[in-house]
Amino acid sequence: MGRVTILSEDESLIFQNRTHAGRLLAEALQQEMFHRPVVIAIPRGGIPVAIEIATRLNADLDFVLPRKLGAPGNPELAIGAVSQDGDVVLNKELVRSLHIPELYIEEMKEQELQKIQQKAALLRQWIPEQSIEGRDVILTDDGVATGSTFLAGLRLLRKQQPRRLIGAVPVLPRDTLVRLASMTDVFVAVIAPYRFLGAVGAYYLDFHQVEDTEVKNLIAQFQQHRSGQQPSS
Repeated sequence: MGRVTILSEDESLIFQNRTHAGRLLAEALQQEMFHRPVVIAIPRGGIPVAIEIATRLNADLDFVLPRKLGAPGNPELAIGAVSQDGDVVLNKELVRSLHIPELYIEEMKEQELQKIQQKAALLRQWIPEQSIEGRDVILTDDGVATGSTFLAGLRLLRKQQPRRLIGAVPVLPRDTLVRLASMTDVFVAVIAPYRFLGAVGAYYLDFHQVEDTEVKNLIAQFQQHRSGQQPSS
């Protein structure tokens, strides 16, 4: 398992918003020495977190788009996730207990891959693709519950041969952290509660849905900052 840093044992800690969460992660990550870092967001909620980290580390920005596979009749219950290359991560115990047939999983995979392609085409208008081979890569999101989508993202990135693969998450359950950290070289969390409240949004004062317009504006501001340009009034 990779080296793990948990910033606070205060399980009652609440983030003001995603930017606040990203700032706390960035402060912890600034203790590391990075080689050509690139911060990878899981959109859309991970974009504000990633931008805060990338700004403070003077890193490049990119994204991956793993999608949750929902259970039959209960789409919010993740039975796994699929990544951009079609790789599927399954919660095998849950799949067995719910008697989910392979045909359902295959159909869900194809549906979610179509959504991934559509979203990727939109985001690529604003975020240029980065080569990550030989670089220090930081994968982040605004939080993790089951870990299926984050794990799919880690697996996708590991195939691209980064120098180091780093996970950075504001909040996730302690048992999920242990599982994800086994896939990384370094894992940083602000809090990792033993008694998780069940939803990432419970740890935020402001957890509004991040819309595409907000994503576009945040990326434009980030790119202006990186290029040294002043935002136009």
